[in-house]
Amino acid sequence: MLRSPPSRGQARTARTERMTDTASTLINAFTAYLRDDRRRSQHTVRAYGITAERFCAFLMDHIGGGVGADEIRALKQADIRSYLAYRRGDGLTNNSAARELSALRAFLKFVGGDEAQIPKIKGPKVKRGVPRPASPEDILALAGDAQDSASEDWIGARDWAVLLLLYGSGLRISEALDLTGDALPLSDTLRVTGKRSKVRIVPLLPEVRAAIDHYIDLCPHVMQAGEPIFRGKRGGPLSPNLIRRVVQQARGKLGIADTTTPHALRHSFATHLLAGGADLRSLQELLGHASLSSTQVYTAVDAAHLLDVYQNAHPRAG
Repeated sequence: MLRSPPSRGQARTARTERMTDTASTLINAFTAYLRDDRRRSQHTVRAYGITAERFCAFLMDHIGGGVGADEIRALKQADIRSYLAYRRGDGLTNNSAARELSALRAFLKFVGGDEAQIPKIKGPKVKRGVPRPASPEDILALAGDAQDSASEDWIGARDWAVLLLLYGSGLRISEALDLTGDALPLSDTLRVTGKRSKVRIVPLLPEVRAAIDHYIDLCPHVMQAGEPIFRGKRGGPLSPNLIRRVVQQARGKLGIADTTTPHALRHSFATHLLAGGADLRSLQELLGHASLSSTQVYTAVDAAHLLDVYQNAHPRAG
């Protein structure tokens, strides 16, 4: 009796099941590094781990043998292109391909170490989305890519912490970078000085607090009262323009809309809180708006976002 050939999914599962112990050890070490050293979210660790598994399974057929650190370090640009072409056969979109490539770069950098020579691969062209609040997944991917692309671990931890702070507490970038050692040690709230020297108290989520503490542990510059918490490479105050450039580079690689700027993370904070049931007066206090009319802008943004979701999801819309 003739058997039908295995589907792509069945073939991929079979390859994963016979993955070498060496490859599995590398992947486990990679995910542990993301979780423990990089403090990445559970969602990111899982997604990057799946990409690493898929890539190593592909390599077993591609190079015809076991896959270990030496084989991965010896990969050329053509090998990476072959993998991406293979993934295209699974119906991968440009946006998804850009994110998979970002995860792949992180894995190759981990395996290669500090002296890693990662083959240069230009990401696929992506269609820019219409302006809308960035999703939590996009924000974490953006912050994660910024961290992975940093020249030093402490700088990566800094960029991760700053971007999480903008989204997690809704700060203006100037407010985040104006924080000084007087705010240390951190608690579950943060005292922020905003426009016109208006002081407000904002919540500090445990994940954001942990990210800032981790950055402080790695930072080579001493934290002192009156001195900025977030430092540039030489120890001076961190420039807002540097964070803007980091975000610009990351969103280009990930295919995230150009409208996703550092300030847009604050907008996303407000829109997501409003969608979650926050009232305008409370939101006004959290954002430090002098006038409620400034906060009311988010009702229009949220309504537009909900309409967009409706039109894309409702079976009878349009």
